[in-house]
Amino acid sequence: MTFKTLDDMDLDGKIVLTRVDINVPVEDGRVTDTTRIDRIVPTIKEILSKGGTPVMLAHFGRPKGKPVLEMSLRQVVPALEAALGRDVIFVERPDRATLEAADGPVLIENTRFSPMEEANDPKMAQFLASLGDIYCNDAFSAAHRAHASTEGVARLLPSCAGRSMEAELTALDAALGTPKPPVAALVGGAKVSSKLDLLGNLVTKVQHLIIGGGMANTFLAAQGVNVQKSLCEHDLLDIARGIVAKAEAAGCAILLPRDVVVAAEFRADPPTQVVAADAVPEGHMILDAGPDSVAHINTLLDGCATLVWNGPLGAFEMTPFDAATVAAARHAAELTRAGKLVSVAGGGDTVSALNHAGVADDFTYISTAGGAFLEWMEGKELPGVAALSD
Repeated sequence: MTFKTLDDMDLDGKIVLTRVDINVPVEDGRVTDTTRIDRIVPTIKEILSKGGTPVMLAHFGRPKGKPVLEMSLRQVVPALEAALGRDVIFVERPDRATLEAADGPVLIENTRFSPMEEANDPKMAQFLASLGDIYCNDAFSAAHRAHASTEGVARLLPSCAGRSMEAELTALDAALGTPKPPVAALVGGAKVSSKLDLLGNLVTKVQHLIIGGGMANTFLAAQGVNVQKSLCEHDLLDIARGIVAKAEAAGCAILLPRDVVVAAEFRADPPTQVVAADAVPEGHMILDAGPDSVAHINTLLDGCATLVWNGPLGAFEMTPFDAATVAAARHAAELTRAGKLVSVAGGGDTVSALNHAGVADDFTYISTAGGAFLEWMEGKELPGVAALSD
């Protein structure tokens, strides 16, 4: 994967169109989580320090191609100013003269207020290109969208990756592009149907595939196990068997739960039992992997050099069904801290689970890009990244 970074660009006196992701949660006009804003700060500050004028392009929500007051980026300005430690100029209708006169960072109104953005209309891409001298994409989480501000304009100006984008691409390359083997992928979550492409790609890329969560029940059922009342996609048993066959042909070993935690009802802290995966009592459902399964996962990770993690091992939102996810995550974090494992994780539930386990800061890299991270794991080309590579 080849792309230019800020190190390759002369920014002095230049207007740098900088695509950022500041699509942050807002309640009562206030930003409630600044994680995405915090991640773009290094890029914006570096552009300023090198004499450039960062002009931020971003979307907010889904206004469907027309101005919607509640989705104006104006409400994000105070949080952006607090993170940068300086004033931010907000511009609703940008023109070159206004941007040339700016004496600090600029934020342009929601790109999705125009229907031309999501249509990747060449006219909008050309208009955006006329505003700047250099294009910098620092929004990996929007890189799977072929929009005017993510893909179209990148092909019309000298382009590079911002620091957040650079870190993401470097981490992903270390995880699946050119990883150090042996590589393990841990994939959990509720349904196989939502991760068919992902599983099909991973079995050709990794040496070990650990399957957990509700999707593990479908694979167990495909082996003839009676999973009783457990969440299971019985219409996908043939597909699950096909994935197993593909893994065997590719030399990828699949690890399924050996023992499981079961309960008769799906709620927090019900009476539970730990049973063998093929001995689920009648009227019960599997809600987590058992301690023997976790021990096997941890032993497997001890022998791996790289781990890609997406999804929990059980219904981690409720106790005690967070136990397997927490235990495996903490072991992976311990190996990472010891320099024995490169660990890359991503996906909404994954970030929540690792935060819940208290180890988010110990993984090598955690991606907050939901759709883009999944499409990358599925082996799909991301238009925003391809434009930078080209």
